[in-house]
Amino acid sequence: MRNPEVGRRKLLRDALTVGAAAALTRAGLAGLPLPDPSDALSRKPIMSSSKSWIAGCSGWSLTSDERAFFRDERPWGFILFGRNIGEAEQVRELVAELKEIGGRETVPVLVDQEGGRVQRLRPPLSPRMPPSAEIGRVYAASREDGLRAAWLQGRLLAVDLLDGYGINVDCIPCLDVLQPGAHSVIGDRSYAHDGASVAALGGAAAEGLSAGGMLPVMKHLPGHGRSEVDSHLELPRVTASVEALRHDDFVPFQARRTLPAGMTAHLLFEAIDPERPATLSPKIISEVIRGELGFDGLLMTDDMSMKALQGEIGELAGRAIAAGCDLALHCNGDMAEMRSVAAAVPELSGRSLERAERALDIVRAGPTSRGDAAAWRAEFEALFGRVS
Repeated sequence: MRNPEVGRRKLLRDALTVGAAAALTRAGLAGLPLPDPSDALSRKPIMSSSKSWIAGCSGWSLTSDERAFFRDERPWGFILFGRNIGEAEQVRELVAELKEIGGRETVPVLVDQEGGRVQRLRPPLSPRMPPSAEIGRVYAASREDGLRAAWLQGRLLAVDLLDGYGINVDCIPCLDVLQPGAHSVIGDRSYAHDGASVAALGGAAAEGLSAGGMLPVMKHLPGHGRSEVDSHLELPRVTASVEALRHDDFVPFQARRTLPAGMTAHLLFEAIDPERPATLSPKIISEVIRGELGFDGLLMTDDMSMKALQGEIGELAGRAIAAGCDLALHCNGDMAEMRSVAAAVPELSGRSLERAERALDIVRAGPTSRGDAAAWRAEFEALFGRVS
């Protein structure tokens, strides 16, 4: 017998979808400004009552403890991982429930859907996407084809994720410039070995995603391409000079400084702050990310539960916010850890709230580019066939 809670959420999601579509159609025919579909849930901005963190959850659906906890501790958004992905209707139900708990259709639901190794929704739920390095090879053969491929990848990801499941934030583009001898944790997730190419392709991918109504999150500020160890397992130490970092690693982030959101790197840059990794370093965040790179968008941490950071999880989250991050990202869904993170972070307010509002303008606006997804996909695949 079907779970009545699941059925109720489906009715809610269907009502939102049908109601929003009808409103959009009426407005478009009348030549009026398009309404915000999220008004079907509430006119109250979710950010005004959120705390400065993003939460994961433990499985295919929320437990009763998770529902009560999230309502009380009010994360700004949620992130999905492989453990949350079963079959298509289940993913739609989970996304709808997370938005219901947040009280608004535009509640951020994040995923890492880069392509290649990092693709949480896999076939048949979502078509395989190539890793960024393959797009880089198209670009090396033809700049025009490469930029088009990057834009199409972003636009198609919006089709697959937002149109298919209601997921409205994708943690792309990866703007890390891969350096010789670096660990494979980045590897083919990087578009290229030079900053200018990475900046161009990452910018095009972000434009495509935004054109589909999804919020892009560039990563990993101020650069993860020199990591010699996997930051999921231990803290990488970067020994490169500031001049070398400026020549390569910083280039894409500075070029794409106007993107609406970014994610930090759990790397220790010895030439800048020999004591604290970027996520916990007021010096790196204020002087490099906000200062030299000029990024004034919404800044979230990489996953606080990664082993690169050592210490009590709540204390680490509080330190990240104090260092200048706007949001602490916690991904593993462990309830004890989530309680510590939620207790340590403040209400989302001030400049952080302003950045969050500005970032979600993309989600509120919805798609700005419409077309034939099947034709886009055929064009995308044909671009790779041109590379010998």
